[in-house]
Amino acid sequence: MLYLDFFYRGVRCREQTTLPDTAENRRRVQTLMNRISKEIKQGLFDYSATFPGSTKAAQFAGLPAAVGNVALTTARGNFLPAAPAIPDTPSFSDFSVTWRKEMAPQWRRQHRDSVDATFDAHLLAEFGDRPVGSITKADVLTFRARLAELPGRSSQKLSPTTVNRTMGLLRQCLTEASERFGTPDPFKGVRRLKGRRPDVKPFSLEEVEKVRTTIRPDYRNYVTCRFFTGMRTGEINGLKWKYVDFEHEVIKVREVFSAGEAEENAKTESSIRDIPMLPMVKEALRQQWEERDPDVEYVFCSRAGNPIDAHNFANRIWYPLLRYLELEKRRPYQTRHTTATLMLASGENPEWIARLMGHTNTQMLFTVYSRFVPNLTRQDGLAFAGLLSRQSATPSEPRLTAKDIDELDPEDLRELLKRQIASNKEPGRRARS
Repeated sequence: MLYLDFFYRGVRCREQTTLPDTAENRRRVQTLMNRISKEIKQGLFDYSATFPGSTKAAQFAGLPAAVGNVALTTARGNFLPAAPAIPDTPSFSDFSVTWRKEMAPQWRRQHRDSVDATFDAHLLAEFGDRPVGSITKADVLTFRARLAELPGRSSQKLSPTTVNRTMGLLRQCLTEASERFGTPDPFKGVRRLKGRRPDVKPFSLEEVEKVRTTIRPDYRNYVTCRFFTGMRTGEINGLKWKYVDFEHEVIKVREVFSAGEAEENAKTESSIRDIPMLPMVKEALRQQWEERDPDVEYVFCSRAGNPIDAHNFANRIWYPLLRYLELEKRRPYQTRHTTATLMLASGENPEWIARLMGHTNTQMLFTVYSRFVPNLTRQDGLAFAGLLSRQSATPSEPRLTAKDIDELDPEDLRELLKRQIASNKEPGRRARS
């Protein structure tokens, strides 16, 4: 006779049937087994309703459903493949609180707030009461599909980058739970969504000058420093006078200001850097120093002495100015991208630019910014073509041996020397012996 052999709430359960071991009966019992397995994984299994006459039913009566595994067994002792028993695990909600507390020391305050917001908005609503050991790969993929259909801030659907950011937090949490409790990793084989390149829309040098000369005078020094230092919004808004070194002509990035609070740690280790003052930046900071309030420690501040509020500046100063100048709407953060593209277009060393921007290496420059350089210089490839043209237009004189020179008459020899001297005097030509 066929019987079911499965684990429920960490207990091995066996339920006998009255069906002989035949192919038809196996199919019938297999259907029952599949339903039980699905209900256990979903936390919906009711033992007494499925096996009302079982002695095990009383053991689980009144207890909430939990996760287990099911295996089909025949009277001959042949077991069909079944996953190993899943141990009791805490709910996703409880474990996420533990995990976030453990990770908090290595996160910046702003990142901690962002993680908590993501859990509250999406992850806890989806997996909150589920035991972490019951979450499967199918659950993860189903959640990602629903997440990708949600509306975004400026688009009909969330961008792949936003979806990947949310799924990345879920991956970290569930992977840690998998290692800690010995459960299968539901993210095994799940890849990130392919996203497009970052939306980089730098300003041209002509547009930069339009913005600088037209903006309100009390913000002119501020946008000048943004355009020609490449500082992030939180970095320049949190810049204090103690980090402005006029003697060595550098700006020290040590703090950031975001979400209404100052924070000493920068975004990454490479973000802690010294930015050399370009002449226009030094002049802007000198003017700002002369007009400063001695009681305010911030370089750029509001009338009340507080750091510039990023949202207030964008909505009341920046976007109205772009509309007035009939320029494409772009976030103030594009000033940072403008710095990188203008410096690349001017021929600066990419490694130096990467350090200036606070990047770990030059990969960001070559994958994001470099494609804008041909549009800025309008000379891409022409210098090389010009070199080839000059080379083909002025072929070199054939080299003569001592015997050839001896056979030349004096007049031909003088003519050859004149041509050689004239050729060596051309700009960019090296003298040949």
